[in-house]
Amino acid sequence: MSTTALKPASVEALMDAISQEFESLSRQLKLIARHVEVNRTQIAIQSVQEIAASCGVQPSAVVRFSKHFGFDGFTPLQKLFREGLVQQISPARSYQARMRQAIEAGARNLTSTDIAHALIGGSMASLEEMQATLDARVFDAAVDLLANADTIWLMASRRSYPISTYLTYALQHTEKRVQHITAMGGMQEGQLRGMVANDVLIAVSFAPYAEETESIVRQAHAKGAHIIAMTDSTLSPLKRFATQTLVVQETSVFGFRALTNSMALAQSLFLALAYRLELNYPPTRIPAV
Repeated sequence: MSTTALKPASVEALMDAISQEFESLSRQLKLIARHVEVNRTQIAIQSVQEIAASCGVQPSAVVRFSKHFGFDGFTPLQKLFREGLVQQISPARSYQARMRQAIEAGARNLTSTDIAHALIGGSMASLEEMQATLDARVFDAAVDLLANADTIWLMASRRSYPISTYLTYALQHTEKRVQHITAMGGMQEGQLRGMVANDVLIAVSFAPYAEETESIVRQAHAKGAHIIAMTDSTLSPLKRFATQTLVVQETSVFGFRALTNSMALAQSLFLALAYRLELNYPPTRIPAV
């Protein structure tokens, strides 16, 4: 029996509904929700049996998930994702699909250049998708938080660490105080002692989410800091404490997840902030002669 009053009219509307109801879902439905969030493209082409196997549940659970969110069954839900996929098709995405099919078919004669093209093509397609789906309201609000902050803190670990390192370097070119929580030597909690209310923390973490980043986010929230989460899902554990959540998903080629989108989003944050700060600077006056 459906618990959603109206069937979502778009993938975005469905993801909003999943995010709102996630905590109340059963364990099996939560597994499916996480799979749907991270594998939107695959949902459009996978069978109900394949999705169930990926989630470690029975196919009936996938059908139950569909009905929970207002669909008559899995087929109407999959149709929603297929319609969204059609709108995103590009030459680069088609190239990526061909490369994936070649790998899945057992191709073993790839040159080094083939591999480079696969990664570059996948990244191009992924960037185009991010450009089309970037939430302007959330992005602008994140820039507002940074512009109004006295001190900006950054936290990331493992695969996400290059993002926080770049932002630390870039933000040092502004007049903001910048603190990079490196967690080196396990001293991240000590590094956090100088944080006060209304500071801003940019936390970056992707599945599987780093425990140390989650811990810092919880502590920053308790201190009254504003949190900008850069993560791969609206179901990320970071979102619960975040003031603004920037969802960024990366392409995966040969099982390798790129950082192209994440770095582009980080650079966009810095450039938007720098532009905002420059507008607030008084113009240079040239003395009369």
